Amino acid sequence: MQRIGFITFSGFGVMSFSALSVFESANNALGKTHYDVRLISEQGGPVRSSLGVVVQTEAFGKTAFDTVIIGGGNDREFTPGLLDYLRQAARNSRRLAATCSGTFFLAQAGLLDGMRATTHWFFAAEFRKRYPKVRLEEERLFIVDGSLWTSAGMTAGIDQALAMVEADLGATVARAVSKTFILQNRRAGGQPQSSALLDMEQKTDRIQTAIAYARNNLHRSLSLDELAEAAHLSLRQFSRAFRAQTGVSPAKAIEKLRIETALVLIQDGRHPIEGIARQTGFGDSERMRRAFIREFGKPPQVMRRTARSRSETAASGMSRNEG
Repeated sequence: MQRIGFITFSGFGVMSFSALSVFESANNALGKTHYDVRLISEQGGPVRSSLGVVVQTEAFGKTAFDTVIIGGGNDREFTPGLLDYLRQAARNSRRLAATCSGTFFLAQAGLLDGMRATTHWFFAAEFRKRYPKVRLEEERLFIVDGSLWTSAGMTAGIDQALAMVEADLGATVARAVSKTFILQNRRAGGQPQSSALLDMEQKTDRIQTAIAYARNNLHRSLSLDELAEAAHLSLRQFSRAFRAQTGVSPAKAIEKLRIETALVLIQDGRHPIEGIARQTGFGDSERMRRAFIREFGKPPQVMRRTARSRSETAASGMSRNEG
């Protein structure tokens, strides 16, 4: 059994609990308790979240935890007791993780100096100013550097927790948990925090329907007529409304969706480049290569090697800590 200690503090973000649900679902998938999740705090007893929900916690003590996680929150009080506990956890636990602005606590404790880390993009400028010694990579969903795990916004904590489950119990269990969460795919740590769908900010149901239709049919050529029909608009009405509401043409939006989906598969590393190009509607690897160079300045093969190298570095770091 692996014990997981989740650190709470006054004003912690209640959405942090979504990551803890990953471990609960893993237990359900296994049909037994593999993860023993405890809520802990400096003083113990009741702790009020940002939403006003009060939770009961155990005080920091001598309980040994395999993994310690601290979430984010609007209020960050760097008490000596909390910072000391984080330093102890870095020495004594196999993994020490932070979600969202929880990364500030690890940095304040001096644990991230010279290390790679990430946090929510909203806090990136503040973080860089306060902790210049940390190698911040704010575009990544989560980063593993040795035994230290950091993730972006709260939902990225789910991706981070799923990666932990996969490392502990294998891909089959992680996929079962993803299915429970109704996730279409498990996002790799190297995937950017930004999303083509969010950037487009579609406003009406008809445009949202067209974009959802496109995302579900990326393997096809997707003509403008087909998208207009999905939106139940004339071709002229659709083209005008799409650009007005998203700021880009339908063709550019589709390319962004294709690139975003292809990037996940490329970083996953289990699918051939040519197959990904067909699956995401590029048709062939050369067309996908040109699109990636336009978007990222790098071809897919380079981005795959980079993701693999980071994964191997993280795995090496975890192995050293386990040893």
